Amino acid sequence: MATTHAIGIDIGGTGIKGAIVDLATGELVSDRRKVATPEGGRPADILDATVDLLAELDDADSEAPRLPVGVCFPAVVKRGLTLSAANISKEWIGLPAEQKFEEELGRDIHFINDADAAGVAELRYGAAVGTEGLVILTTLGTGIGSAFIYDGVLVPNSELGHLEIDGHDAEDRAAYSAMEREELSWTDWAKRLDRYYQVVEALFSPDLFIVGGGVSKHHEQFLPLLQIDTPIVPAVHRNNAGILGAASLASE
Repeated sequence: MATTHAIGIDIGGTGIKGAIVDLATGELVSDRRKVATPEGGRPADILDATVDLLAELDDADSEAPRLPVGVCFPAVVKRGLTLSAANISKEWIGLPAEQKFEEELGRDIHFINDADAAGVAELRYGAAVGTEGLVILTTLGTGIGSAFIYDGVLVPNSELGHLEIDGHDAEDRAAYSAMEREELSWTDWAKRLDRYYQVVEALFSPDLFIVGGGVSKHHEQFLPLLQIDTPIVPAVHRNNAGILGAASLASE
């Protein structure tokens, strides 16, 4: 019988959160559990914290120990290796991270980049449902994450936050953290976002942009200020997107 539920775990620079997901609806069927990401984000510490989180889910639901597990992570992920590290220790770079998580958690997992997981969540349960062609999701937060979805298929590890635009790493000027750090108005920040999306639009000619990250709940403050031709909409799933996407992929 096909699996109807799975566990998604989303590891970030400040928190590690997880829940059990109904794969048919994309709804959480357990409380969302969260533990703090250990200071410094070193491998052994994050692994221990993730073990603790999964134990909480296992204790809370008798079904949980038998469910598939997906883990999303703030790094480029290729063949189970983490090839970068965003807001976590650089010790992750080059590690066989998927294998280490499986060893510590005591079960097989699906391991994926966090923005890619968010893209899958929007594809299956959110703003990209039924969209043909190229969908580009961007998450605006401490940095800029991105996900490419083409005709319903994920093209992983796009890393569009690190495009060089006007001599700068794009996320240094256009991430939400830049707005907070420099105390920019919505209008001034939107000018930087507009430049960013104009460049991405010119390079890839997408059919739809989706804007995720916590700031997307304030989308009415900045999306109407953008002067691009491609339709751009807020993400449906913000804080839960990584959990949903990772769980959905784990079921496969």
